[in-house]
Amino acid sequence: MRYRFGDYCLDTDRRELRRGVALVPVEPQVFDILSYLIGNREHVVSRDELIAAIWAGRIVSESALTTRINAARNAIGDNGQDQRLIKTFPRKGIRFVGTVDEHLAGQVTVETDRAQSISTLTLPDRPSIAVLPFSNMSGDAAQDYFADGMTEEVIAALSRCTWLFVIARNSSFTYKGKAVDVRQVGRELGVRYVLEGSIRRVGGRVRFVGQLIDASSGGHIWADRYEGDMGDVFELQDRFTESVVAAIEPELQTAEIERLKRKPAANLDAYDLLLRAQQLEYECTEESLTAALGCLKDALAIDLDYAPAMALAAYCYAGGNIQGWSHDVRADAKEGLRLALRALEHGKDDGNVLWMAAYAVRRLDQDVQRARELAYRSLALNSNSAIAMAVAGWMEAELGNSGKALELLRRAQRLSPRDPRGWFIASGMALAHIVDGHFEEAAACAQIAVDQNPRSTIALRFLAGSLARLGRKEKARDALEDMLRIEPDLTLARLRARLLGIDDRVWNKVAEGLRLAGLPE
Repeated sequence: MRYRFGDYCLDTDRRELRRGVALVPVEPQVFDILSYLIGNREHVVSRDELIAAIWAGRIVSESALTTRINAARNAIGDNGQDQRLIKTFPRKGIRFVGTVDEHLAGQVTVETDRAQSISTLTLPDRPSIAVLPFSNMSGDAAQDYFADGMTEEVIAALSRCTWLFVIARNSSFTYKGKAVDVRQVGRELGVRYVLEGSIRRVGGRVRFVGQLIDASSGGHIWADRYEGDMGDVFELQDRFTESVVAAIEPELQTAEIERLKRKPAANLDAYDLLLRAQQLEYECTEESLTAALGCLKDALAIDLDYAPAMALAAYCYAGGNIQGWSHDVRADAKEGLRLALRALEHGKDDGNVLWMAAYAVRRLDQDVQRARELAYRSLALNSNSAIAMAVAGWMEAELGNSGKALELLRRAQRLSPRDPRGWFIASGMALAHIVDGHFEEAAACAQIAVDQNPRSTIALRFLAGSLARLGRKEKARDALEDMLRIEPDLTLARLRARLLGIDDRVWNKVAEGLRLAGLPE
């Protein structure tokens, strides 16, 4: 059955959702919710009825149900405020209220099929990926369920990365059991990247091997393998999925930046300018941040409401603030905060927008609690985002919750051990250790951060203070001098004014170390 409403078509036989001729990535469970609500649109569907139909009566929390319904709304261009298509009736349930035309699957027109065929040749305006069904190499057909289940989990997890265009499960699974050329897959599905994998079970252990391929050239971008015990199949699927998604997300970003370098400057669009700004922000120099802001200004001139560009600009203003590179602190903070708040208006369901806005709100508005809330909202949208996890960890550390901070930061480090912002994660761990009075561990983490980014005044401050607390005054003085070469006018009073909102206990421990290292009052 095909249900048409507005620009959308839901095909229950192919299990596809399309907007026009373009496939809309949607999780299997979210697809089931849409299908059920549309098929039962003549009445209000109660919470219990929906749970019985979709979850087979299993216990489901209110928050999990709400998250799935919100995801269904997002998939069809609706939201919880407007409720144009999926309407909530308080204490009654929900109902699909859009106008729907029904068509049997066989009634599709030749023109539609031709349009769909043509659409597969066009690359989306953002990074696009297809996850091919993972091969079962165990020689046991009964293990197909594990390979298929993990493929579906990876597709669902990647779909939560809002900057990615992910091919729906049903289209990917048409290649199951076939020997394929990834370049042909790329042409047929209209994607730039393809993820392949295989699973082999030997005794009670399972090995997963994955590789990410550039479909345009056939070149390998990333490959890795993971092993685990089959004690809890679903827990193992979750762990494999988490590791794979967390590993390939930064690899895709790096591949996109490398692709951008080969593109003529005259042909840059808003997304290209965003990528170029991201690359410049990674360099973390006063000049690179200024250049990044210039690229983002150009991107916003092309697209005034481009939330990722606004959020990254706010993040750059916050970075300049913490590094002491703001020439007009008040004006830069005002502009950065304005951009952060506008980004939240236009990108409230974009996990990357949320964590960048969280950092900007913390640094430019001194609001740790609000920043913490935004960071956790980002994690709720993409639980495999190492950088969102790191920002949340930083907020916990600044509030004095060192245990929670270290838990988040260690997980972020494990998820993305080669992250270009690894220094930021290590610096957060240094702060958490300072809060606990573990200065040996703090110095070790701060040194890792400095090795990765010798221009980070945050890492240098933590290194100087921790070494001073350990009595290593000469090395502490060297670290402080390196920091003062970057920000020569810094004093404890100026730093305190910049860190309003930080818990007093945390500030006192940081300040005492810097005082011992020789930072002027």
